[in-house]
Amino acid sequence: MYQSRSPHLMKPEDLLQRLSPIHTQKCTVGCPVLDRFLGGGIPCNSITELVAESGCGKTQISLQLLLSAQLPVSLGGLSGSSLYLYSESPFPVRRLHQLSSSFPTLHNPLDKILTHPLHSAHQLFDVLSQLDSLLSSRHDSPSSPPIKLIVIDSVAALFRFEFENNPRDLKQRSGLFFRISSKLKEQARCFGLAVVVINQVVDVMNDSDGLRIGNSTCLYTSERKVCAALGLSWANCVNTRLFLSRQEERIAQGDDDCFSTQTRRFIRVAFAPHLPDSYCEFVITREKVFGLER
Repeated sequence: MYQSRSPHLMKPEDLLQRLSPIHTQKCTVGCPVLDRFLGGGIPCNSITELVAESGCGKTQISLQLLLSAQLPVSLGGLSGSSLYLYSESPFPVRRLHQLSSSFPTLHNPLDKILTHPLHSAHQLFDVLSQLDSLLSSRHDSPSSPPIKLIVIDSVAALFRFEFENNPRDLKQRSGLFFRISSKLKEQARCFGLAVVVINQVVDVMNDSDGLRIGNSTCLYTSERKVCAALGLSWANCVNTRLFLSRQEERIAQGDDDCFSTQTRRFIRVAFAPHLPDSYCEFVITREKVFGLER
């Protein structure tokens, strides 16, 4: 049988290899333990969601990503700047400055982070729609580093009060979910961006509320059963979901009946096309966020 040796012909497995996140550029988290856990870091060309209750470290990890994205590609970074869209509180510039001490090779790292406040889900879509020109100009400019990371903190807060719990509003909300995610995925693919969105959790009151999404039948944090906010429609909009949790442990102090409380934090793969169901413990210090070897 004759077999063509033309270099322009591709096999089906070649196409799958190109689409696989395993072969996609990734952004280091700034810690080799967490990078190994995540298969190299946060992937470009897709949306990664960090979902957790307050105090688990999702914003801390996002801030560290704003710095690590500036590292050269040889060190696991993206050699680029970042855009941080925030909706709930003032931008934590003081905390970012603390974390920057762990990146001594970066020159004026805060200058390479663009920020913009958000007040509604519709405003988020408008900002993303106007972002193409900025992404294009920064991508083609030799003087300014291209934007390579977008962080949205948090997407759940934008939808919390804007829509009522009725069929009409829920349909509009789902439509806006897909418009926002489609725009983010389009920009991620076109400009090679890593996109990180932060989501919150809601308590699961009974088993019927705990619809299985991904690897885990149920998620626990602070001894509570929870699930990601925004439901199944939003879950279908993200490529990777990482669940962060915390638990308090009592530690005996000497021989007395005195105890202290220690907070332990974990990050777990809820679903991802390139990662197995696994978890990793991590620690937040004044200087950085880092994972612990198991």
